[in-house]
Amino acid sequence: MADWKFIITSEAEADLDKLDEQIRQRILEKLKWFKENFDKIIPIPLGGEWKGFFKLRVGDWRIIYEIEILKKLITIHHIGRRDKIYKE
Repeated sequence: MADWKFIITSEAEADLDKLDEQIRQRILEKLKWFKENFDKIIPIPLGGEWKGFFKLRVGDWRIIYEIEILKKLITIHHIGRRDKIYKE
């Protein structure tokens, strides 16, 4: 996965900072797994206002990201609870 670059936006960093330690660790572990296994997964696209973005599930939490294929870039935009993140 060395070819792909992963970026976490300041918004996603702020989302992480708001989480309690246990949830933050679960999400960080999932992000590590995601980076190591990105070439083996099928990204789950979002629709509506989030068209062009994808989601990664961590229990009731979602990681919203964007893929720029030509740049080989994955940008993590938001992290939040399923019941709130799509309302942002």
